[in-house]
Amino acid sequence: MNTLRVSLLCSLVAVAFSLVSPVAAAADAECLPKINDGWIRVPPANIPVLAGFGAIANPCDTGMTVVSGSSPGFDDVSIHETRFEDGIAKMRAIPKLTVPAGESVTLKPGGLHMMLMKPKRTPVAGDVIRIDFKLDDGRTVSGDFEIRK
Repeated sequence: MNTLRVSLLCSLVAVAFSLVSPVAAAADAECLPKINDGWIRVPPANIPVLAGFGAIANPCDTGMTVVSGSSPGFDDVSIHETRFEDGIAKMRAIPKLTVPAGESVTLKPGGLHMMLMKPKRTPVAGDVIRIDFKLDDGRTVSGDFEIRK
């Protein structure tokens, strides 16, 4: 009789663990980073490149990596970083941006930022631009970025 109870208990534990794992995976698959405080600097007249800033917060249990950006309002969206070498600011595109689990990455002037190339029309203060970020797992997260002075 004890053998039957132990066998039944082991079976129940195995079933419980098999149910928990897919539920946790599904919950994390539904978890997406959030775009906070997105803004784009008003461009000087006739400049075809704008800079965007904000924060990408990852409330999920696993890290996520942004591999590209796009917007219906621009021909190209990419993430760049500014570094100082020998006292000179140098900017370069980065191919991906990882946001660790439970952390946030800030896009700010003089550091990581977005470069938005060739606007479809000249944005003015108060406009809101939607930007989509593609993740390395194929999902997309979108954020609204306000044009500010």
